[in-house]
Amino acid sequence: MTQVIKFEGAAVPAFAKRAERSSLAASLAGGGGSTVKRISIKGGVFRLFAGSKEVGAIEDRHLDVVIVNAAPKIGRSFYGKSYEEGVSLTPSCWSADGEKPDVSIEEPQADNCATCPNNIKGSGQGESRACRFSQRIAVVLANDMEGDVLQMTLPATSIFGPEENDARPLRAYAQYLDAHGWDPDMLVTRMKFDTKAAVPKLLFRPAAWLDEDQYEIIKRQGQTPDAVRAIKMTFSTAKLEVAPALPAPVIEGTPPKRKTQPVVEAVEEEDEPKVRKEAEPTQAVKKRGSLDSLVDEWDDE
Repeated sequence: MTQVIKFEGAAVPAFAKRAERSSLAASLAGGGGSTVKRISIKGGVFRLFAGSKEVGAIEDRHLDVVIVNAAPKIGRSFYGKSYEEGVSLTPSCWSADGEKPDVSIEEPQADNCATCPNNIKGSGQGESRACRFSQRIAVVLANDMEGDVLQMTLPATSIFGPEENDARPLRAYAQYLDAHGWDPDMLVTRMKFDTKAAVPKLLFRPAAWLDEDQYEIIKRQGQTPDAVRAIKMTFSTAKLEVAPALPAPVIEGTPPKRKTQPVVEAVEEEDEPKVRKEAEPTQAVKKRGSLDSLVDEWDDE
């Protein structure tokens, strides 16, 4: 008689690890697509979601990941109703490129984002804008680089702002890497909460180099359908049942060779960020004339 095994928590054989959902799975489970799993920073905690269901939380104040893809533009979203706990809201108006409302919006707030009254500082709470910036990135956990690709939607406070000691908001972090000639998918990135901030805010710093084998895995992960879906600005309510794995210590190594194809767009040129002597990757790579970055041209909030 065949022995019944416990699947949950058991090791998955190599052939059973799929990059894409099969037509058989779609037929039986219903629907032809799947919702990207994601990491939320609600309440200043790293929360793991599968669809709309929270499936785990990480109590550590930092999380080590590898960034595998990023939206080429910073998006925007405006909510006409106030947030209510437990109520899922769809934006009244939103833009994936931060320039014009999405074509699906029936009643856009303006013809373009630059002249929208919700883009004026003070139109939101305090000095904030009522229409909020956000940046979508796709990451994998540093201890499970061949595992699930996870979506993160970063608020403006985690994107813009100055560096703080050895940690930086996303834009400053991307420029710091660019100044050294490093791509974000060459290394492990440590995301940590800014404990001085009144609202959840992440800061970023390099933690360890990938080795050549890991780098090849990450390049493949960045091209998967999940990575492509993760950076698209959508508002699906579909649910998934499988939870992503929890993080573990990172692996240190030596930097892989940089490839010339950019993963994301370049930012506008600004003053080169200051380079600190600290426990960060230090092997020099020849700087390019046109550098890669995770963000596009936007003013700081």
